[in-house]
Amino acid sequence: MQIRHLYISAGHNFVGHHGRPPGENPVLPVPEVECVAGRGLRGDRYFNHQENYKGQITFFSQETYREICDALGVKDKDPSAFRRNVITEGVDLNELIGRDFEIQGVRFHGIEECKPCYWMETAFAPGAEGFLKGRGGLRAVILSDGKLRVDPT
Repeated sequence: MQIRHLYISAGHNFVGHHGRPPGENPVLPVPEVECVAGRGLRGDRYFNHQENYKGQITFFSQETYREICDALGVKDKDPSAFRRNVITEGVDLNELIGRDFEIQGVRFHGIEECKPCYWMETAFAPGAEGFLKGRGGLRAVILSDGKLRVDPT
């Protein structure tokens, strides 16, 4: 598995915004992130969110990003539009649900799919929510402290 992009955001743009416009908190690309066991990613909106939070870190597939861009004819959106923390390449994220796994010396436990919601229609493009069902990414908990870094291409 390769890490292609890492992102954090200090605030929520969609959670808690039902019936209102989305927020304007930027998703920031970073070269590395600090993973803190049981707490999340330092600097991210879900850091210390709640005890045993199942989305301490989120993953999304670069392959799925390419497929959705092709399917929906999108050429002007970055993978950050999905608001996932880690963009991976070379792994089926659904296979990590219910399993422990390790990346760059940091251990995780895959909890569940990041189920797409209606905000994907706004954040990415019309048709995104339906396209992403079953491949919206992975929510995981962090089991050990460490740093993740973007792999050189």
